[in-house]
Amino acid sequence: MRSIRAAAAGAVTLSLALAATACGGGSATGGGSNDSPKTLTYWASNQGAGIEVDKKVLQPELDKFEKQTGIKVKLEVVPWSDLLNRILTATTSGQGPDVLNIGNTWSASLQATGALLPWDTGNFGKIGGRDRFVDSALGSTGAEGKDPAAVPLYSMSYALYYNKKMLADAGISKPPATWDELVADGRKLSKDGKWALGMEGSNPSENIHHAFVFAKQHGADFFTADGKADFTSDGTVAAVKQYVDLMAKDKVIAPGNAEYAQNQSVSDFAKGKTAMLLWQSASANLASQGMSEDAYGIAPVPVQSGTPGTGKQVNSMVAGINLAVFKNTDNTDGATKFVKFMTSDAEQKILNNAYSTIPPVKSAQADAAFATPANAVLKDTLAKSAVALPQVADESQFETAVGTAIKGLFADAAAGRPVTTASVKAALEKAQQQMPAA
Repeated sequence: MRSIRAAAAGAVTLSLALAATACGGGSATGGGSNDSPKTLTYWASNQGAGIEVDKKVLQPELDKFEKQTGIKVKLEVVPWSDLLNRILTATTSGQGPDVLNIGNTWSASLQATGALLPWDTGNFGKIGGRDRFVDSALGSTGAEGKDPAAVPLYSMSYALYYNKKMLADAGISKPPATWDELVADGRKLSKDGKWALGMEGSNPSENIHHAFVFAKQHGADFFTADGKADFTSDGTVAAVKQYVDLMAKDKVIAPGNAEYAQNQSVSDFAKGKTAMLLWQSASANLASQGMSEDAYGIAPVPVQSGTPGTGKQVNSMVAGINLAVFKNTDNTDGATKFVKFMTSDAEQKILNNAYSTIPPVKSAQADAAFATPANAVLKDTLAKSAVALPQVADESQFETAVGTAIKGLFADAAAGRPVTTASVKAALEKAQQQMPAA
């Protein structure tokens, strides 16, 4: 999933996600394709700095598809703050699109509703085969052992973006590789009204992405091997506390960031208000806000040891966007053709270049356009030190419950209330109680 891009899960009714059944798409009132087999409705997630940016990127490609196939695509770009709720409502009401973007971390949860078209061998064959896609991207398309619920469209990983001049002016010769180094450097950078690091404490999905990575670095996870929620282990509590302590104890994040939501931390970085940013494939977003590529560098997200890799050296979740089809669309053939078009080599190069993301299609990823230094960091992270969020049916509820709990902890930090091991554990215990019963 992407947060740009802030993949804000929103306030999801847990029973809705559980009760959702195999329906959706194909509704005239919902914008489906009942009116014409030559029309598709597409819900695209907001990838650019604003919805209008996405329309400018996507509409020419949709026009190209119509010219090739005779099928018109009605586009709606949906903000991340609304997307999950819109999708869940569509799975129960039938008032949905034919084709839609989903944050890849939601794949297993939406798969469990039964509303999405399974990508079995036959369906993959219609778009060129499963082998066209990178394994790490396929790992975030649904529960293990089941046919994927979606097809990878854009791949991303987190990286540390740093303002070269601000680091140099503070006497810092290279970006931090460990969290201890980040805190030490951060104290040098947090002065004169500027801060070391930007975060979005009011964004549940950003919170869960970072907390998940910290937990991996502490040798912990939020789910047991058999898929049961386990939010209060010592490692998980320590991970969440370490994340919130960047504001609460270490004072390298401005207290105002506790109220930040979508894209605000990116804007601060682009304007030189913060020296560093942890973000997913941010180059296009920064360029749209007037920041020159020469002004910043890109490095791997810090890890405890300083050397990213497998195991405890994980430094990113496997971020990305998947393309899904509602199972009961009135135009499965047209929807499949659209997925084939969007995942073709030519379109993968155009779209991923526009969004500074990485193509999940192997042949497109090998193109010289994606061999930049920035992309080298992202591709290396995806290949060596990124892990998919838990592909379990309750994943979207997990994002909402834990991400919101961390939002509350950031609010405590901003208000000067103590953030302790006990208070973190209590917040996570409350979040676990909100999860559906096994």
